[in-house]
Formats: sequence, structure tokens, C-alpha cells
Amino acid sequence: MKIVGNSLAIASLVGSAMAGAIYTLNKSVRGEGFYDSFNFENITDPTHGRVTYVDRTTAESLNLTYATSDTFILRADDTTVLNVNDTGRNSVRIRSNHRYHEHVVVFDIQHMPEGCGTWPAIWETKESDWPASGEIDILEGANNVVPNQSTLHTSHNCSMPNNTVQSGTFTTTNCDASVAFNVGCAVKLTEDNNSFGPGFNSIGGGWYAMERTLHYIKVWFWERHDPSVPFDVSSGAWIIDTDNWGTPAANFPNNTECDIESHFGANNIIIDLTFCGDWAGNAALYNASGCPSDCVTYVNNNPSAFTNAYFEISSMNVYE
Repeated sequence: MKIVGNSLAIASLVGSAMAGAIYTLNKSVRGEGFYDSFNFENITDPTHGRVTYVDRTTAESLNLTYATSDTFILRADDTTVLNVNDTGRNSVRIRSNHRYHEHVVVFDIQHMPEGCGTWPAIWETKESDWPASGEIDILEGANNVVPNQSTLHTSHNCSMPNNTVQSGTFTTTNCDASVAFNVGCAVKLTEDNNSFGPGFNSIGGGWYAMERTLHYIKVWFWERHDPSVPFDVSSGAWIIDTDNWGTPAANFPNNTECDIESHFGANNIIIDLTFCGDWAGNAALYNASGCPSDCVTYVNNNPSAFTNAYFEISSMNVYE
């Protein structure tokens, strides 16, 4: 449930907090709950990565996923040297059982995958209706290159203005997936290099949040020890007010060049870790990152380089 403006029923509970956009907790996922809330996608990587996405049984037997009462780990194989005939390094891609329209999702993340050749992402789409249903990349990057990049990918006729109120910086503004090799409209979180990779992990991670409405899509990031992190974010509160969250890192507004309602449908939440592929394996980008050899050769021959290629997620809270 989302309420914008005044509401006597909720106002009686939260008083002056009713000034903005109020959401209530729909789903809280922790630890073993990720197994119940997501399915494992044993599919060929659509981004052509050097990866084999395994099913749940295989993931658990190989210790590629495991959980405690308050932590979920998703990781890649870090022991196997691959030969040229192998399909790729074993890893995991999970998709939420539910799809969401207008909502807020908050991730409390302790650690994200790092390393040359890695391409981790937390994002939303409906795979069977891409790009018509839209794609929102909340957390994404490759080869340890900072900062994080939050991006939209859509069908035709969607572009963003370059003067939105945000702390990040647009690098591209055309969201159309058929343009410029599907780079989308991307915002780099230029205010914080700890938003991705080893820097993120060195500070104990932090919180990523995304709000999707008919009027805008916004992404926020707060470092683990940021004194400005809203209490409703850090505490996992049952009710949140996004108007108290400050300037977003990325802000994609509804505008005359992009009708958000018609470009985004009911989408799943996806968490995955692939290697190389269309982005991390692009030769020019891989070499520019300072990584050795070529991406596929490096991923094949250096399993121990991926010991830190894992997500450690404390919680995922979805509000509506």
C-alpha cells in the first residue's frame, strides 16, 4: 500500500511523517527466506557470459548459496580451472517469485562480488517481455570499476532529461534498448566510489533502495556508517516515508520524452553474478579496467581470483 499526501488513518499512527510518500511493508526476506521468495534460474546467460547458472540443488550441494537466520550468501565457484569446452564458471542467478508495479525495495548488503571479469547485478525486469516491460538496474558494474551504475533499459521512445535532481551523473540519457548497443540511460554514482566493488566491501557495504512510481524511478545508496541513513531504512521499519530520504543518487522522472507507466510493467527482482559477457568481457572495457590477459582466459584459469566474488545480503524489504 502506498499513500501520497494526507491520510487520517495512517496519520493517527505516524503524525507529521505523513507529509510525503508513505509505504507499508509487504515482504521482508532474510536468510533462509531467500529460498522461499526466489527461484533459481538454470538458464543460458542472455548476456553471453562465461558462466553456468546452476539450479538450487546444485547451488546448495556446491555451497554456492547458503544461509543463516539473518544472512544469505550467493557466490561463484572458486576452485575449478575451466577448459575451453566447459560452458562457464558455476554461479547463481535468482528471480523473485512475485512481480511488482509501484513499490519500494530496500537491500541491506554486507558484501558484493568483486574481481576482474565479474559482472554482479541486482535489478528488475520481466524476462519474457523484455524490453517492453522495462528494466531497472539498481546495483551493477563490472571488473571492479567504480562507482556503481544505475540504469534503465526500455522499448522505443524513452529518454531522460540531463538536469534532474540527483547526486549522481548521467552518462547516457536514451533508455531505448535498441540504441547504442543497449547501454540504456545510465547514472554513475559519482559522489561515492564506495558504492561498488572492493571499496563497498571495505566499509561493510550499506543499503541500496529503489522507489518506482508512475511519476519517477529513484535509487539511493547509503554507506554502512553513514550518519544520514534514514532510520526507517536502517531499522527495516514496517512503514517508510521516502520524502525523508534526501536527494537520490539516481533520478529518472516521468517526462515528455518518456512515459514511465507505459514503459514499465510488473517486473521480477533478479540477483545474479555472471562473468565476462557483453559488458565485463568487452575487450576495450576489460583492458581499460587494468585487468590482466583477456577476460575469458582469466576467468578460465584463475579460480582463486573469485574467492571474494559473492553477495552477502542481510535483508530485502519490499514496500507497497
